Formats: sequence, structure tokens, C-alpha cells
Amino acid sequence: MHRRTCFVIVILFLIFTSSGTLAEDGKSAKVAYFNYGFKEFGIFSGYHWGHLKEQSHYQVIPAMLHLGFDMRPLFKNKSNFLLEFMLEPFINTVISPNSNAEIGNNFLFKLGFPLSKRLYPYIAGGCGLVYLTQHTREQSTQFNFTDQGEVGITYFLRKNLNISIGYRYRHISNASIKSPNSGIDSNSVICGISFVY
Repeated sequence: MHRRTCFVIVILFLIFTSSGTLAEDGKSAKVAYFNYGFKEFGIFSGYHWGHLKEQSHYQVIPAMLHLGFDMRPLFKNKSNFLLEFMLEPFINTVISPNSNAEIGNNFLFKLGFPLSKRLYPYIAGGCGLVYLTQHTREQSTQFNFTDQGEVGITYFLRKNLNISIGYRYRHISNASIKSPNSGIDSNSVICGISFVY
């Protein structure tokens, strides 16, 4: 499974980075604030909180990188909508019920709608992989998967710099590899700053 995941990541990376050369009639698309291929690098943090049945609340301070790839060339779309594939490698600090860590990566899709030249409300969703050093009654395994959805707002301070804030719902489970697998649900406030290429 590990080799297959790495293979898919490499293929997606090649597709999205090579898409930067796509343009009809050899002309570059004139779209405000967006270029094709690898386009965004950001640093995000925030706060996750959830409920554990037999322990204190599950509280996490996330530390995530944000790597964004413009997907519009795949659909020959030159609009100023935001259509993005995101990789989010993370090392999160668990502060409750004990001091621990979460290590993993999220794979997300993001769709933004321009309200103005600078303001983009967005929705995002996807899945990921996570290794938990925190032992809980809910999860029998430390290697788990995540499902998540997010709504938020991106604001462009400049053409190549934006800030985002959003609400994210996250579910952690091991896909029934081993019982118990009741899952850990958490709410999150996520914010960060990104540089756009």
C-alpha cells in the first residue's frame, strides 16, 4: 500500500507541474492571481478539538504545509474561479489528553468562488493518512485515515500573497482494519498565509 500511495503522489505531481505548460494557441491565460501547475506554498495552523469517551477532550495544535496545484488546465478552464489540488503534510501537537503528536498528510480538493478581485469564499474536502502517538479507547491502531471537509475565505493581500481562515470538520478512523474503531471526530479552526507563484 505504501508503494502504491507514493506512486499515485508522484504521478499527480508530474501531471500538475507539467500542466503549467498548457495553454491554447501557445498563449498564456490571463487570469487574475492564478498560474498553472504548482502555484501555492503556505504555512497553516489553528486549533482542533474533539470529544473522547473515557478521556479528556482531544485537543490539537496543527502545523501544516500547504502545497497547491492549479487544476483548471485539466478542464481547459481559464476563469478566475479557484480549482486546486492540495497536499498538506503536517506534524500536529496533541495537547490533551496527553502531550503527543499526529504525523501525516492530507490530500484535498479546493473550489473557490470570486466575490471580488481579492475575496474568495471556498469549500474544500478530501482524505489523508495520519499516525497518532496518542493512545485512545476509540482507536485500536495508531495508523489511521482522515476524512475532512472545510469552508472558509481566502483574501489576497497582494497578487502573490493571500491569507485564509476556515472551519474544518475532521473524522479519524482506521477503515475497520482492527476493532475498536469508533473514530475521533473533531472541529477545527484553520488559518494561514500562502505565497502564490
